[in-house]
Amino acid sequence: MKNRFSILILDDVEENIYSLQLLIEEFDVDIYTALNAKDAIQILMDNDVDLILSDIQMPDIDGFQFVEYIKGIDKLKDIPIIFITGIYDKDAYQQKGYDLGVIEYISKPIDVNLLSSKLKVYIDLFHKNKETKESLKEANKLVVHNTKMASIGEMIGVISHQLKQPLNILSLYCDDIKYSYDYGELDKEAIDEFSENTKLQIHHMRDTIDGFLEFFKSNKDKKTFSIKKTLDGSFELVDSVIKKNNIDLEINFENDFSLKGVEMELTQVLMNLVTNSIQAFQDRNIEDRKIIIEVYSKDDKNYLTLADNAGGIDEENLEKVFDPYYTTKAEGTGIGLYMVKLVVKNSFEGNLTLENSNVGVKFIMEFDKIQE
Repeated sequence: MKNRFSILILDDVEENIYSLQLLIEEFDVDIYTALNAKDAIQILMDNDVDLILSDIQMPDIDGFQFVEYIKGIDKLKDIPIIFITGIYDKDAYQQKGYDLGVIEYISKPIDVNLLSSKLKVYIDLFHKNKETKESLKEANKLVVHNTKMASIGEMIGVISHQLKQPLNILSLYCDDIKYSYDYGELDKEAIDEFSENTKLQIHHMRDTIDGFLEFFKSNKDKKTFSIKKTLDGSFELVDSVIKKNNIDLEINFENDFSLKGVEMELTQVLMNLVTNSIQAFQDRNIEDRKIIIEVYSKDDKNYLTLADNAGGIDEENLEKVFDPYYTTKAEGTGIGLYMVKLVVKNSFEGNLTLENSNVGVKFIMEFDKIQE
């Protein structure tokens, strides 16, 4: 973001440009100058200009034609323009300029106090706008940071669940090898079995960590993958969480289909939805807990749905749950489902909706069929 206000002076007479420069240099601004409209347009395209002071009577392209031209260019159309003229100061000419988008007329000879007051207004607006943008930028940084921290916190929680099980098994294998040694039962077969089993658990932990690291990479390679394979892998990751919360998980495949994107991002979507269901089960003290996953195709679309029997969502809140920062949780951020919908839309060009069933809520992911 630039720090200095900039002005372009357009006049076909060098002496006029020089005089204006002397008048406005006290404001500590960047000044660009042009003797014709063509050079002025090139300066505007190459630089960020905040205000234009333009003469009207010029050869080739006059001030009116110059304004009409730049108002048709998106990059330039919002730059305020002040006409400075000693000839075209009659009401009819002024109205023509205003109709084109000119904001001010200053007649020659220039009233120094009038010009100074006008410049102060625009320079003050520039600095206030800059402060506002910087405040918004800092606020956005904070939101992004908090969102990342919340996502990373949730991810670390899931990773810790996945690593505890193999670590516990490794601990048991270590105890077993120690007891085998203590009782004189340590032979080559026991060592080979220990080596094979511990390597399996280590590989499982490595694959878990690699998968989650892939999720946070910025330059992700989108690949075509099987939805069935992803579901199997996803629920293998959260298997301990599902069992710990006594959830009956049912997965129904009408048919397998392929998606193109980052496989781990779909895993994250599924884990987020499952986590929401678990939270609802716990908050409402539901004992008979069930999550049903269905995969099917209909017409020219593929569908992946997740339904639970956790009681559903109040009808008045149903359309709000995907809004950013909307949450029904006392300590929630509201980011979760908003980000889930963004991932489905942006990463897989799909759509995520939800509806209440007679026992709970049902999330519906809809994807276009892709060429195999």
